[in-house]
Amino acid sequence: MNSELKTRIIDMLKTIYDPEIPANIYDIGLIYEVTISDERDVSILMTLTSPMCPVAESLPPDVQFKVGALEGVGSVEVEVTWDPPWSPDLMSEAAQLELGMF
Repeated sequence: MNSELKTRIIDMLKTIYDPEIPANIYDIGLIYEVTISDERDVSILMTLTSPMCPVAESLPPDVQFKVGALEGVGSVEVEVTWDPPWSPDLMSEAAQLELGMF
C-alpha cells in the first residue's frame, strides 16, 4: 500500500517546478529520498540547485504543503541537504532531453 502512496507522492512532486529550470523538481534531481512510515508519515530529503537559490525559503514549505494535502498522508517533514550538492548529472534523461542537453 505504501508503494501506491509513494507513486502518488512522486506524481505530486512532478507538478512542482523550480523557477530557474523549466522542469519539475523530481526530474531535475532535487528530491533525494521519499520515506513513508507505517503510520503514513512522509519524510522527504531534498536539495536545491544552490544555497543562494531564490526559492530556498519557499520551495521546501511548498513541497511539504502539497504532499501533505494528498489523501492518506500523515505528517510531512521536508529536510534540505547540501550533501551531495546538486549538479546537472542528477537530472533524469527526460529532464535533460526537455532542456536540450542531449
